[in-house]
Amino acid sequence: MEYTDTLKQLRETNNITQEELANILNITRGLYSQYEIADKIIPLNQLNKLSNYFNVSIDFLLGINKNKIYSNIKEKINNELFGSRLKDFRKEHKLTQEKLAKELNTSHSVISSYEKGKTLILTSFLYTICKKFNISADYLLGKIDEPKYLM
Repeated sequence: MEYTDTLKQLRETNNITQEELANILNITRGLYSQYEIADKIIPLNQLNKLSNYFNVSIDFLLGINKNKIYSNIKEKINNELFGSRLKDFRKEHKLTQEKLAKELNTSHSVISSYEKGKTLILTSFLYTICKKFNISADYLLGKIDEPKYLM
């Protein structure tokens, strides 16, 4: 994923240390460092905190869009809306839960759990969907209502 360079650039541009960002995320500096060098994938809740802190879109952080911010962006991820939008997206692209699960190398039950709003999607799965189908992560997560698809 492409967020590692963006995180480092935002941190350095704002003269913030890894330690300071780790404190904001309530994690160790070592763990934050692993996010920044791509040893570990940052969980979506942590990515959302950074998105809000730096006032940038998740699309921008993930490197799937150059738009740093959208108008009327919400701070919170809406799991129920995400589930509904994921289901609508899947049907729009004529994908069954099984086919989407295969694309993401996961199980049908995981996709079902996402669509019911019970589980927050993994960052890597969200990234894969957004890159492959050119759809906004911020839209899917309920942080914005448009644009749905990225140019």
